[in-house]
Amino acid sequence: MAINSFMVPLGTPAPAFALPRADDGGTVRLADASGAPALLVIFLSNHCPYVRRIETAVGAVAAEYAERGVVTVGIGSNDIDRYPDDDAEHLVEQAKRAGFAFPYVMDPTQEVAHAYRAACTPDFFLYDAGLRLAYRGEFDAARPKNELPSDGASLRAALDLVLAGKTVPEPHTPSLGCGIKWRPGNEPA
Repeated sequence: MAINSFMVPLGTPAPAFALPRADDGGTVRLADASGAPALLVIFLSNHCPYVRRIETAVGAVAAEYAERGVVTVGIGSNDIDRYPDDDAEHLVEQAKRAGFAFPYVMDPTQEVAHAYRAACTPDFFLYDAGLRLAYRGEFDAARPKNELPSDGASLRAALDLVLAGKTVPEPHTPSLGCGIKWRPGNEPA
């Protein structure tokens, strides 16, 4: 069942995190984005058809905006005991397949997903240079059951505004995707 992202209030500070990379176990921290003009945090999964539909375009957009200083971090928060296709090995395979050049980290306790109020995969959170939420919403209008091109139009527009020091006008269209697979008893209240 498809779930929309929670629309976290704009201006919310980025929650701190220190999470292991899926590829080498090295630690990625929120502080690593210090000094960047923008931070993009994306909650992803390997098995979700909504993610698979756009993953190659996500890799391309992240690489393009990295050239302008945007830091991107992908986070896998699904319960890997019940969804083993989202374990570290499979996330590394996905990163190669999709061309993710950004760090892809694991959130085994799901504490970071809770802190960000992530609801689905994909779920996009764009922060400005002060690490305040500037955009939360869809990547573009491509969905598994439509033929629209996945070009990242919605996120690109937000990135361009944030990099220009401008506000991203509302309304923001929520992300739509597979609900995060919470560990039993760990579901958001």
